[in-house]
Amino acid sequence: MRIVFMGSPDYAVKILDSLNKEFDIVAVYTQPDKPVGRKKILTPTPVKKYALENNLEVFTPTTLKDEDLKKFNPDFIVVAAYGLILPQDVLKTAPCINLHASLLPKYRGASPIQSAILNGDKYTGVTSMLMDEGLDTGDILVWDYTEVGNKTSVDLFDELANIASNQIIYTLKNFEKIKPLKQSNLLATYSPKIKKEDGYVDFEDALIMDRKYRAFQPWPGIFCDKFKINEMELIDVDSNNQKGEIIKILEDGVVVGCKKGSVKLKKIQVPGKKEVDAVSYLNGKRLKIGDNILE
Repeated sequence: MRIVFMGSPDYAVKILDSLNKEFDIVAVYTQPDKPVGRKKILTPTPVKKYALENNLEVFTPTTLKDEDLKKFNPDFIVVAAYGLILPQDVLKTAPCINLHASLLPKYRGASPIQSAILNGDKYTGVTSMLMDEGLDTGDILVWDYTEVGNKTSVDLFDELANIASNQIIYTLKNFEKIKPLKQSNLLATYSPKIKKEDGYVDFEDALIMDRKYRAFQPWPGIFCDKFKINEMELIDVDSNNQKGEIIKILEDGVVVGCKKGSVKLKKIQVPGKKEVDAVSYLNGKRLKIGDNILE
């Protein structure tokens, strides 16, 4: 079976690796190298790194409009978090199967894993979808699910990548037997692209703060006006407090009140400075129980 693969992040690497062990990968498409870090060093995507290490032919176009995929004579085109729109010519080349990290039609769009955490969903999963011209609107082929629990987006990305890497093998091997299921647009929801400002927290609601903390790892993280919160723990969701009031000082962190609920701050980072544990931050500021960490 001849496969053209399209993907970019770590999530896609596990899927590509699974396919590479079973089928003939005739071409890999991924995002172009991008400048990373303060020195803006051009860095390939994780998928490109994998392709080069495994002697797979890799392409990094900025658009697919002029790409002729028919020359590869693929049986399937498999897509996983690629980042480019597939034009009609590509969609007509071979069946295009997208591995979307949600239980479609829920969370079409760019940030399905983060959206599941932010909205307090009990379950999320992976959907193998037959692609069409819409945004994650194609017919459903296979679903698999897992519990969200208290997992971070990093945890779920890793877990869903494992699910997807198994799911795609089943989907391709059983493609002729699977009856595609139309999505209900009435049940569809959309997950927008994450912006840096989404990570801002105001200590209004501890539950919302915890969800943001778990959803926005590793980027953009969460932050308030005074500092970035690199590590924290939800303490309770029901108590009533002054926002930012220091309630307890423990060995491993500082319990801080939200208007509703409380959280334990463990590691924080003031802009332009190194990360410190929250207790050391308090000592440096000479703050004590009853003081306000936000002032």
